[in-house]
Amino acid sequence: MKIATYNVNGVNGRLPVLLRWLNETAPDVVCLQELKAPQENFPEKAINDAGYSAIWHGQKSWNGVAILSRLGEIKEVRRVLPGDPDDEHSRYIEAIINGITVGCLYLPNGNPAPGPKFDYKLRWFERLTIHAAELLASGTPVVLTGDYNVMPTEIDAYKPERWVNDALFRPETRAAFKTLVAQGWTDAIRKLYPTEIIYTFWDYFRDAYGRNAGLRIDHFLLSPGLESRLVAAGVDRNVRGWEKSSDHGPVWIQLAD
Repeated sequence: MKIATYNVNGVNGRLPVLLRWLNETAPDVVCLQELKAPQENFPEKAINDAGYSAIWHGQKSWNGVAILSRLGEIKEVRRVLPGDPDDEHSRYIEAIINGITVGCLYLPNGNPAPGPKFDYKLRWFERLTIHAAELLASGTPVVLTGDYNVMPTEIDAYKPERWVNDALFRPETRAAFKTLVAQGWTDAIRKLYPTEIIYTFWDYFRDAYGRNAGLRIDHFLLSPGLESRLVAAGVDRNVRGWEKSSDHGPVWIQLAD
């Protein structure tokens, strides 16, 4: 079972890139972030024609998350992260596919930090951590994946000294991620590649992709029952080099049946 996550940075504007990638790599399940489209403007027909069913939670101009599957039914569980009834951002959607609970998330950026946006990021992280603990307690196999907007360690950033005051790398953010993982989750990429330089995001400016001046901010966290099934993981880095591509590359894992 191949599961992928991809911050598409605009699902309609980058639809040709998304469809080409789906056709070339054929992941079984895909989590998308930053749809940047209201609910009614999601390109469902094009996704269906590519062989995938879909559920999504859109939002005009910003945010938005979706889960695609070519394995049959997507049983939606929730489309809002618990803990704040006033939070209207479309940043989380959860479903059961082929016996696995898949949580697709787009964690807030948080810049500028400090400030209200950073405070919101940390509150969202707390809500995620509480919900993640409940998912672990359920004993079901769980994948929590998406754009976490955090570089967990210095190896996850090109020239980390330049990011010390950024919301994605501040000590509070990295501590929050560490607390989450410490519940019992496995960082899939680091499980297989503990010391390698691997990036999932390259800015559009200063030829960041060409220089490989990237960040690792898109992550897969696996519940204990899935760790032993992890057989492969990687980043489709070449997709970032396609014309009119997102500034993120698709990230994927392979689970044994």
